[in-house]
Amino acid sequence: MTAIVGAAAGPGPTAAAEPPPPGLRRRRWVPYLLLLPGGLWLLLFFVVPTVQLAGTSLYDRSGSLELGYTQTFAVGNYIDAITAYWPHLVRSALYSGIATIICVVLGYPLAYAIALKAGRWRNLMLVCVIAPFFTTFLVRTLAWKSILSDSGPVVGFFRAIPFVPDDFRLLATPAAVVCGLVYNFLPFMVLPLYASLERLDGRLLEAAGDLYARPATAFRRVTLPLSMPGLIAGTLLTFIPAAGDYINAELLGTPNEYMIGNVIDSAFLVRLDYPQAAALSFLLMATILVMVFSYVRAAGTDEVV
Repeated sequence: MTAIVGAAAGPGPTAAAEPPPPGLRRRRWVPYLLLLPGGLWLLLFFVVPTVQLAGTSLYDRSGSLELGYTQTFAVGNYIDAITAYWPHLVRSALYSGIATIICVVLGYPLAYAIALKAGRWRNLMLVCVIAPFFTTFLVRTLAWKSILSDSGPVVGFFRAIPFVPDDFRLLATPAAVVCGLVYNFLPFMVLPLYASLERLDGRLLEAAGDLYARPATAFRRVTLPLSMPGLIAGTLLTFIPAAGDYINAELLGTPNEYMIGNVIDSAFLVRLDYPQAAALSFLLMATILVMVFSYVRAAGTDEVV
């Protein structure tokens, strides 16, 4: 009877939990150690410069590089930047948006063909997409300056059309800037789309056909939704660098086509107006973040790869 009562009362004092073996404790730190190099890199070359840039954007603009700037937390620098350069911000969003749309129109069929129709030519077509990266960004843009020049083949072709005026030109126009953006950033659209389409299970398309879905319906209901992560990733990888680009507007346009990147470059390197340059940089960053978050939320997907 006593044994039964003792058993019902439960065991005695709980024994102290045994510590995990040393090997297990070490393995718990392995993921953090693997993240340490990348984390330090981001801290030193992204977080610290960003904080420093934020402080610079609040300096008193009446100072100079030689005499030194005074930290007065001048929020008015942002108001002055918006007032003076809002057309460049709008132009940057407009040019990069148009270039992104054109990249989608050109890049989606190309990625679809490479992923699903190329067969044994797939690797060759991928090399052709990546080949522009074998030369520098500047050289590629200079090449487009020659292609779109008044004596170049493209303008010559258009001037041969009867209803095109003889003074027709492409260089130093918004069209030339957009063409340069499309050419330089098109691979950033094609590659994520190819990665999504290449993972597409062909049996799903066969099932759609077995259910009497037309090709257009199968594309709209199967292919496009499954490729949406690649489309979103390609759109972001195209729009974000295009919005901050200044080389294409510098070489293919005129001051009338300058984007916000050209203004920031001039403020940093020519006018040495560091507070305004930093304020413009943060305005560009904020504008892009708002547009990106709005786009991703409207697209309705969290799987952006």
